[in-house]
Amino acid sequence: MKQSGIPSNFTNAMSVDVEDYFQVSAFEDVIDRDQWNSLPLRVEKNTYSILELFENNNIKATFFTLGWVAERCPELVRDIISQGHEMANHGYSHMRATEMTPVEFREDISKAKKILEDISGVVVQGYRAPSYSINTSNPWAHDEILETGHTYSSSIVPIHHDLYGIPDAPRFIHRCENGLIEIPITTTRLLNRNLPCGGGGYFRMLPYWMFRMGLRRVNNIDQRSAIFYFHPWEIDPDQPKQTNIGLKTRVRHYLNLDKNYNKITELLGDFKWDRVDRVFLDSI
Repeated sequence: MKQSGIPSNFTNAMSVDVEDYFQVSAFEDVIDRDQWNSLPLRVEKNTYSILELFENNNIKATFFTLGWVAERCPELVRDIISQGHEMANHGYSHMRATEMTPVEFREDISKAKKILEDISGVVVQGYRAPSYSINTSNPWAHDEILETGHTYSSSIVPIHHDLYGIPDAPRFIHRCENGLIEIPITTTRLLNRNLPCGGGGYFRMLPYWMFRMGLRRVNNIDQRSAIFYFHPWEIDPDQPKQTNIGLKTRVRHYLNLDKNYNKITELLGDFKWDRVDRVFLDSI
């Protein structure tokens, strides 16, 4: 068995959830959707910073993009495609799937898919639910994703979490009963538990060496490719601060925003990365 400390020869999938700071689910009770159009966009500038970072490191990635953002930043969508990245669907309104009926869900993801395809000129194969909001309460979501023309979903995190997750879900890429491909966010197995090592708030809050170790275990012990994600607002320490939120939300959203760009840069250099479709779809 390979040891987890040695470099991996596996190529992993890098992904970005393209949404602005005011669209996160944690702020849905303090920033109404009716306010979105009156707030200054920061997602465009932050995403261009990510594109520059990827170009400097010769990395291609998958951008799960909100239809709402694409409508307002069409040139950004076209630049993502022109630079060789994959365009994927993050829904239109960033409403959690658990808060929608099947009909509402279908309308939301269909609307976003059409917007993204019309602007980019490419077929959108992938979908990721806002806040990983597909769980045991809405198994119908996978049928809607498939029936709206998507090939794969990356919407499940197989961990215990107070806001999302299916702890006993498969850890790695698999086909659902309806044939849709699901690519769960990466975890490492340690002490009979699934531990997160696929990005997001955990990546910002925990020491970098823990994530590096977890990803190397996935590559070298599980012999699998990993999938990682982050958001443009997670490299933006100057974003407007919300004052009417609880302590837990404040910590989760703002902790280490000033350090995350450098951590991501280090991550890009420590592992091999490519688009989700090229890493996973060919393998299955």
